Amino acid sequence: MSISVETFFLDPAAEGTLQSRIQQMVAQGILEGRFRPGERLPSSRKMAQHLGVSRITVTLAYTELVADDYLTSRGRSGYFVSENAPEPPAFPAQRFGTGTVDWTRAIGRQFTPGLSMDKPADWASYRYPFIYGQADKTLFDSANWRLCALQALGMRDFVALTSDYFDGDDPKLVEFITRQTLPRRGILASRDEVLVTMGAQNALWLAAQVLLNSRRRAAIEDPCYPALRTILMQSRCQLSTVPVDADGLPPDALPEGTDVVFTTPSHQCPTTATMPIARRKALLDKAEAEDFVIVEDDYEFEMSFLKSPSPSLKSLDQNGRVIYVGSFSKSLFPGLRLGYLVGPAPFIREARALRATVLRHPPGHIQRTVSYYLSLGHYDALVRRMSRAYHERRKVLDEALKAHDLTVAGQGTYGGSSVWLRAPDGVDTTLLAERLRADGVLIEPGAPFFAGEDPPRAYFRLAYSSIDTGRIPEGIARIAHAIRN
Repeated sequence: MSISVETFFLDPAAEGTLQSRIQQMVAQGILEGRFRPGERLPSSRKMAQHLGVSRITVTLAYTELVADDYLTSRGRSGYFVSENAPEPPAFPAQRFGTGTVDWTRAIGRQFTPGLSMDKPADWASYRYPFIYGQADKTLFDSANWRLCALQALGMRDFVALTSDYFDGDDPKLVEFITRQTLPRRGILASRDEVLVTMGAQNALWLAAQVLLNSRRRAAIEDPCYPALRTILMQSRCQLSTVPVDADGLPPDALPEGTDVVFTTPSHQCPTTATMPIARRKALLDKAEAEDFVIVEDDYEFEMSFLKSPSPSLKSLDQNGRVIYVGSFSKSLFPGLRLGYLVGPAPFIREARALRATVLRHPPGHIQRTVSYYLSLGHYDALVRRMSRAYHERRKVLDEALKAHDLTVAGQGTYGGSSVWLRAPDGVDTTLLAERLRADGVLIEPGAPFFAGEDPPRAYFRLAYSSIDTGRIPEGIARIAHAIRN
């Protein structure tokens, strides 16, 4: 029996190349039981005409399906569903919904945040995406990344690819972090003082779990990274919020009895304020005098295109009181999910044990790929390229903001990839963001960064990491027009 060509259509929402989408379309039909073993598929010519693609694209898709034993080729007779193709489930899938369970009672703890960031998955389709933390494909070095990934797949790295490290990390990656990355921030660390994590957020979670309990008090900046506040609330510790000023976190405002302080001294999130050296030393002195630990999130230190970055807080620490959090996800791409913790060996030992119980270790192939990308010099070249592009975008952005009299509340001393703005009184930037989406503009409302049930509504963040320089002036003009109206 032949399968009619009209049965096939390409889902316009599907991702990937035409070849991969055709493969997925055929494989899905087999897995769902719509196409049965022995049935003949349309010829590559008919399928190409029907789908409006080239014949070679269909032929290559069919060939891959033959290699995976979904199809079989019978000479001039054509392509047929293989007798060895995966079989569909013997029973129909059912949707149970919530069933008869009262989930308001069954859920022992809630993890959904009250006010969270809303970043649309299709952000790249917007013409003016002032959205933070997304990679720009025009800047990323995909060719060398691909080569490093292929090298990490080679037999020479078979052990790194396939081994269960249990609670360990790729030695090549740890070596690069200790010998190259950390010294640039003035930090000297041994192998037992470094732990690879699934991004900076995972590092912050590990630190919170190891350092805090219901009897201990943590202090965070206000405003701050929303996910950090959620992590600390879930830890059930006693939580204090400390308003930041133009120089970041003020040490004198820390409450008595604080056990752990979480801070972003080099590039405060989200105001981008930089803590002066004198204040950093005052914070360290206070930590020693009052016996608390500091967790330093040193995100975006690589993007210092205006001035050289200040020394990290960890580099000034003489008493082992600073836990350092770094990440490759910000400078490479967010989907990488690879960061690291640096701290005294007793702390790292406990964080490593906790990580092993939750996820054992980050994937070996990802760690080895990153180690090659770093050690071969591609990473430094990428950072230089990004810094030049960000510097140019920042100049254009500053000029556009000045031209439209938009108020900058924080723009970073050394660079970075975003600015913090304040709209006029009475403007709710959450509503402003909704209206701007219809005009092709994405901004980040500031309310989720603040603590409390009634946070300030006038602040918002504009990032320039993933918007073309030529589109910035028009994007700012649309934001200014929306604010005026």
